[in-house]
Amino acid sequence: MKGTRKKGQSLVEFALVLPLLLLIVVGIIEFGFMFSNYLTMTNASREAVRYISLGSTDGEAIQRAMVVSDLLEEERLIITITPAVADRGRGDSVTVIASYQYQFITPILSSVMGGTMNLRTEATMRVE
Repeated sequence: MKGTRKKGQSLVEFALVLPLLLLIVVGIIEFGFMFSNYLTMTNASREAVRYISLGSTDGEAIQRAMVVSDLLEEERLIITITPAVADRGRGDSVTVIASYQYQFITPILSSVMGGTMNLRTEATMRVE
């Protein structure tokens, strides 16, 4: 009879701890997807600013950023270039900012975090 009680106790403890373990695993997976998107955005902003620093137009740089970030949904990716073409010259710094509205994959974290999170990266180089 004592062995049966211990098995029941273990089952109850497992049932109490299981939701917490699942939440931790889901959080790790979600963070991995979010970090992957962030790294893709960082690479896209670096590629775009490099194109501009070598003399390409803003449109070509934005197109290059979109090509590099093919894993992301284009309609949620915003590329901003400052300063404007008229205000920058040789030796000036140019900055490319990439913003992306990350949508959570798991419903649990989506309800806790509000559904989306704004990711933002920035890269700056001098125009050659």
